[in-house]
Amino acid sequence: MEIITSYKVRIVGMNNIFNDTLEIYRSLLAYLINTTNTEWEDIKEIPSSEYRVNYIEKLIHRTIKNPNPKYTDLDTIFFKLPSYLRRAAISSAVGIVSSFNSNHKNWETKGKKGQPPRLQLKHYNFPAMYKGNTFVKTGLYTAKIKIFHKNDWVWLDVQLRKSDMDYILRHKMNSKEMSATLEKKGKAWCLRFAFKDNKKLTNRKKVILGVDLGEKNSATCSVMRSDGTIVARRMFRFPIEQDRMERMLNVIKKAQQNGARQTPKLWAFANNYNKSVTEKTANAIVGFAKEYHCNVIVFEYLDMKGKIGGSKRQKLHLWRKKGVFGIVTTKAHLFGMRVARVCAWNTSKLAFDGSGEVKRGKYTSKKGIERNNYSMCLFQSGKEYHCDLNASYNIGARYYIREFLKTLPATARLAVEAKVPRLAKRTTCVLSDLLSLYAALAA
Repeated sequence: MEIITSYKVRIVGMNNIFNDTLEIYRSLLAYLINTTNTEWEDIKEIPSSEYRVNYIEKLIHRTIKNPNPKYTDLDTIFFKLPSYLRRAAISSAVGIVSSFNSNHKNWETKGKKGQPPRLQLKHYNFPAMYKGNTFVKTGLYTAKIKIFHKNDWVWLDVQLRKSDMDYILRHKMNSKEMSATLEKKGKAWCLRFAFKDNKKLTNRKKVILGVDLGEKNSATCSVMRSDGTIVARRMFRFPIEQDRMERMLNVIKKAQQNGARQTPKLWAFANNYNKSVTEKTANAIVGFAKEYHCNVIVFEYLDMKGKIGGSKRQKLHLWRKKGVFGIVTTKAHLFGMRVARVCAWNTSKLAFDGSGEVKRGKYTSKKGIERNNYSMCLFQSGKEYHCDLNASYNIGARYYIREFLKTLPATARLAVEAKVPRLAKRTTCVLSDLLSLYAALAA
């Protein structure tokens, strides 16, 4: 399996010298988008992306073998433009125009409902720095890049931040380095290096990690074996970032009450805290899975569509469950682990011991004490248990039940479902059903 990852390296001590290069590249991209869209009927018949780039380059660039291109003004407007910078812009323009025409075709297929998609010429893309032509690495912490400076394309020596390059040397020594991209983050400029890894994912499924993503506890994880044995449990919560984010949301709320409609700086702080929680949660999940040599990480399939209502709608809007899943997927694949998802219905609602629905929030405990804690739940058997731990058990159990049943022949599966009737409906399966299934298969 091919995995592409990227790492950002800051350029030290340079801020405004790259502005002209970026402006020329974006102007070139706008020109090429317009040209590509005009010639799209011929370009779309070309199967290979490489041949498409060559075809467009012959339309716009004059050479000795191509003295009369169809469009002659590009070489005049963008004088002495590096060839690989031009090809990078052509490749981006082809992707943009292809996406636009695909969206327009879908709009026509669906009965032309709503406004038609429009082709935007202005895009905030950054130029790719191809090795040898616009980028040369001269040392561990130094490089040369070709930029537009003082009305000419010149080579510029840049210093790369030592901590960023040391991180790449530690973690990406055996990876294939691809072309870098010149980017701007805030006021700082950086080079984003891309790396390609070929990893073989494991086919063993003896040990899995069931993960329940929550609001108070960022993640609750349980390491489980195929026979239903719980090997380890751990909850991850990052109170510093979460408290800071809640405090910032209160500041935003007060500012809005005082008449401020837009608070971009305050929202930037809140989003940064939220992003930090997301990254730390993903790193903690993968680290816990590595610690116990898990083969698969199992999540719930959380797809909340439509309008979110209720008192917790803001927390649900800021809940970056997809961000955690995406980061965990990339990191897990780098370590050869697989990632799976199961249906989220009733994972928290049903008790893992098979006693039925649980009571959450306000309830009376077995000792007669009234409790009002949404994190805890009361089983019908009288047991009090943590809701997120209960859900993580059921998530792992559903994955194993699915894997066991799909490998059985139809007759064997029906025989097992006759012994354990709740297996016929996957949305009601819990940990006790996995134990019963394992016992039936062992018999």
